[in-house]
Amino acid sequence: MNTDLIEIKNAIPRINFFSFSTPINWKIKKGEQWAVIGANGSGKTLLIEILTGKYGLKSGEISCKDECGKQYSIRNFVKYVAFKDIYSLTDCRNSYYQQRWNIGLEEDIPLVKDFLKQEDNQEWVNHLISTFRINDLLNKKINLLSSGELRKFLLVKSLASKPRILIIDQPFIGLDSHSRRVLNEVFNDLIKFTDLQIILLVSDIADIPPLITHILPIIDCNILPFQNFTDFINNKDLHKNLFKSRIDNHLFSKLPKSQIVISYNNAILFKDINISYDKRTILNHLSWTVKKGEKWALLGPNGSGKSTLLSLIVADNPQAYANDITLFDQPRGTGESIWDIKRNIGYISPEMHLYYQKNVCCLDVVSSGFFDTIGLYNKCSESQKEIALLWMKILGIESLHSSSFLNISTGEQRLVLLARIFVKDPSLLILDEPLHGLDMDNKKKIIKLLNLYCSSDKTVIFVSHYKEEIPEIINHELVLTKH
Repeated sequence: MNTDLIEIKNAIPRINFFSFSTPINWKIKKGEQWAVIGANGSGKTLLIEILTGKYGLKSGEISCKDECGKQYSIRNFVKYVAFKDIYSLTDCRNSYYQQRWNIGLEEDIPLVKDFLKQEDNQEWVNHLISTFRINDLLNKKINLLSSGELRKFLLVKSLASKPRILIIDQPFIGLDSHSRRVLNEVFNDLIKFTDLQIILLVSDIADIPPLITHILPIIDCNILPFQNFTDFINNKDLHKNLFKSRIDNHLFSKLPKSQIVISYNNAILFKDINISYDKRTILNHLSWTVKKGEKWALLGPNGSGKSTLLSLIVADNPQAYANDITLFDQPRGTGESIWDIKRNIGYISPEMHLYYQKNVCCLDVVSSGFFDTIGLYNKCSESQKEIALLWMKILGIESLHSSSFLNISTGEQRLVLLARIFVKDPSLLILDEPLHGLDMDNKKKIIKLLNLYCSSDKTVIFVSHYKEEIPEIINHELVLTKH
């Protein structure tokens, strides 16, 4: 008989802003590998935060023990890896978004190897470094890792202490296709040769690997009965019920337009660009022309320089001024301010939500798009408020307008940040993994929105590691390689 390692019994959390409709009951037995699946905002993350003790219980209990019946603290038994944990490593609370590229301002930023040297079992850590193939990251500063590289690093750091159960929120987003294959191989090997068990939080059926034995569906904070892998994959009716986007296609005909018209021939003109950090070449003799109205896919493996290239465009990287760059037909460094550059650009990236660490309501986050700031420091006009609310309505998040950005799910945060880039109707959209963390239905509807919104003279740069996510309007591509 399988041993109950973790049991949540009739648990009701002591929180006011969000909770499950009925008491939580869940057993995790020895040898079981779980996937918790549901739409954005369904309660997946909340369930795990209750399990790991972030929220105290009003009633009920959570017990944790090994096969011999020895009681353990959840903190010593379980490791939880979520993308938002990155701020604790990069200290986003006390920094600004552009600081990642301002090398020299923060000389004491640690290297990847500095974090991994702190672990006790160095032989095991070295094995993980080799298995995840991150040897080339060891001498990089932590704030210079790409989002995909950071995810791999976080996994190694979390596995270093040999947890009994590893919980990973959205394990595959941000990883290139090779890294996704490697991660699946690592999971299979760890489960086969150690006593590790995994729990994956996913919003896409395609992200459930075959090694999963039990699947726990969640709909609107209601936990449904678990199913085995085969039964769940074949249950098409359940799939339809799980994913029902609140994005309203009928509102796409009411997309607001600004009165700002900018005249230009070339949105981007790069000539022989060279970027390096700590003697490591990131971009080498790169030339690139993006004409008005062109739609580009920017592709390449993790660490190939995609984020660095985008930072040159959006005026976050000071090395732009040492290179030959022209934006909207105006050479960089001819008197324009950072705000002049950003005014005509709508930009979203995987890391951006990490910098909203204050108690800011979602409407203010959306409204900050008018001013290109991380946070709202200017007062919006009534017409700007109306536009911000309309975009929230279009993206199905109008009900979140007064909610704290910190208290909504990662997928909901992504929708808020998408609304933020649309509010000023920019000429150039830079979409760095814009579907990062969205559920299946939301992805489809955002792709449909982009195909419609960007069909005319909008210039678009779209970054993704999933070919199926690239909108139909994309008709050019630039592929970067890792140096």
